[in-house]
Amino acid sequence: CKILRCNSEYVAATLNLRGSNRNAAYCNALRSYSHCTRKTARTCRGDLAYHSAVHGIEDLMIQNNCSKEGPTSPPRPRPPAPNHQGFESLDICNYEKSFLYKHGQPPTYQHCAAFGDPHIRTFHDDFHTCRVEGSWPLLDNDYLFVQATSSPVARGSNATVTSKLTIIFKNMKECIDQKVYQAEIDNLPAAFEDGSVNGGERPGGSSLAIRERSPGRHVEIRAEYIGTTIAIRQAGRQLSFSIRAAEEVARAFTEEQDLQLCVGGCPRSQRISRSECCRGRVAAETARALCKEMLPVEDVYFQSCVFDVVTSGDANFTMAAHGALEDARVFLPNAEKLHIFQ
Repeated sequence: CKILRCNSEYVAATLNLRGSNRNAAYCNALRSYSHCTRKTARTCRGDLAYHSAVHGIEDLMIQNNCSKEGPTSPPRPRPPAPNHQGFESLDICNYEKSFLYKHGQPPTYQHCAAFGDPHIRTFHDDFHTCRVEGSWPLLDNDYLFVQATSSPVARGSNATVTSKLTIIFKNMKECIDQKVYQAEIDNLPAAFEDGSVNGGERPGGSSLAIRERSPGRHVEIRAEYIGTTIAIRQAGRQLSFSIRAAEEVARAFTEEQDLQLCVGGCPRSQRISRSECCRGRVAAETARALCKEMLPVEDVYFQSCVFDVVTSGDANFTMAAHGALEDARVFLPNAEKLHIFQ
């Protein structure tokens, strides 16, 4: 007996009736309801809900002066049929679609980056230049763990660069097996540690995918199941990391996971002032000229470039800042926040 489906279709059809043709639409809905109950008559004969619906419809039609003959409400769209993998096409491994379905609006996104010396742009658009030698977590939440390992840019230097990145995509139900990605200087693989290029054998395995944008220089990982895209680049002797993450994902952590450079920036004891840059291997004016070619706007990306070229003596650092700015241009939800001035 499918009387409950008739009931729910009637409720859906009459939920938001407004305006001058409200009465006509209401009669259409009642005729549809009556038609639906007639179709279930044979299987619902002994069902109390069925009998009360039939009597209720008759009463409502009399009260609203509805004729028994006439147009009916258009049928409600059926939910998508389950696909051959056994779960709804409203794909739970597509974060954007699921979020839109649940909340009626697209998700909001945040951007974080670590590049050069390293410089950190946090999810909240704070910008720090960090000392942070050794291994530090950029992210540590319910879905992702990202760790950057830094080493001195040159012997005796106070400045450090990211020499290794480890990214763990945590196991997630129907979507993916746990996957680990590791990059080191001169080794930017286009595959996860286990040699795979996607999320594995689960129904939503393709919702995690890795591709090479430029061999040995630029890899992109798309994690559709959590609405996240990550770019890893190498420029000169340093690695950089950029992420666009759904806000809900970026915030999915506990108080114990409080040390995340993408969330809180560098601890105060680890911050370096970029204004102290100008004792180094390359004169500041030369560095400014080199950086200006790649970064015409004198924002924090430009300042970071000057700092890195002066302290390292390596002109390749112009590419690191330029790559980070290009990622921000693609990843930032709000283009007005692209440039930060300090």
